[in-house]
Amino acid sequence: MSLNLSDFNYNLPPALIAQNPAKPRDHSRLLVLNKESGAISHDNFFCLPKYLKAGDVLVINNSKVFPARLIGQAEMSGGRREVFLHHKLEKNIWECLVKGKARVNLKIKFAQGLEAILVKDKNDGTWEVRFNQSGKKFLMTIEQIGQVPLPPYIKREKQRAADRNSYQTVYAADNKLGSVAAPTAGLHFTPALLKKIQKLGVEILSVTLHVGLGTFAAVKTEDITKHEMHSELVEISARVQRRLLKAKSEGRRIIAVGTTSCRTLETWGQAMGLDKTKIMIRKEPAKLQDFQIWTRIFIYPGYEFRVVDALVTNFHLPKSTLLMLVGALAGKDNIDKAYSVAIQEKYRFFSYGDAMLIY
Repeated sequence: MSLNLSDFNYNLPPALIAQNPAKPRDHSRLLVLNKESGAISHDNFFCLPKYLKAGDVLVINNSKVFPARLIGQAEMSGGRREVFLHHKLEKNIWECLVKGKARVNLKIKFAQGLEAILVKDKNDGTWEVRFNQSGKKFLMTIEQIGQVPLPPYIKREKQRAADRNSYQTVYAADNKLGSVAAPTAGLHFTPALLKKIQKLGVEILSVTLHVGLGTFAAVKTEDITKHEMHSELVEISARVQRRLLKAKSEGRRIIAVGTTSCRTLETWGQAMGLDKTKIMIRKEPAKLQDFQIWTRIFIYPGYEFRVVDALVTNFHLPKSTLLMLVGALAGKDNIDKAYSVAIQEKYRFFSYGDAMLIY
């Protein structure tokens, strides 16, 4: 099988890039793809329950997006600088992207008395940045002055207040703040739809992957196997692990909501030594501890899934690692056909776009 970057390219009319979410959230369209037969059908997202059954396990990512984009001015020149928070390294030191001229010891001033000094160029496109605030005070400040980190293909002359709500899942947990981009497959769900799914007898479990720079990083190697993912923090509680192991042992479907949930589950599956054909557990379920690890898992065609049976996802960018992941689950030929049909049928693409169910 070809694993060249150019094989994961496709032409998308710019008009199909969604600029706003569906209203209500669950009124987006849903392309349904059978990964075994390649059969494609069309539906609405609020009809998702008819593709689920009692005993299924739906796994959601409860990470919460924070307003990670900070706009400030360089102290000496007064020039505009954009600092994009990635993740905290120490008490008041963060790994960040910096837009504009950057150098060691450059001081950037923001509103609300917030200041930053560039400490170290990490030579991977990011900087270590030291702020003059930390803890709750820092989080309160960025909540006031930070902007929602919308992807660059969503064009805005200025921030819209509505994006703070619409670019956040309804199940994002306040104690799971840490994503610099939304786990966008989850944006389609409403509280009412989740209740309807639960009433079917579907078990809904939460895991956490704090979405980081890997979401934005382009694949630059023609041989995709040489691409290196940025690390992202994943967490699964011991209770959820026990529920997952029970479901797997009973042969029930595990359905991941989004590529982030999928990567979390597969990272855990590798660490646990799970196998698709039989359950192999390194620890007894009663002795399980909360699972937390930085993952760099890269899923592309040829990957053998250990945990995930089906996936709810959006339509992804050309040449992206996310497109490679769905190609691994559904089969590249099936995905190529599905994307071609989606373009013909004028589905809306990317973060605020329509959804796909691969089962």
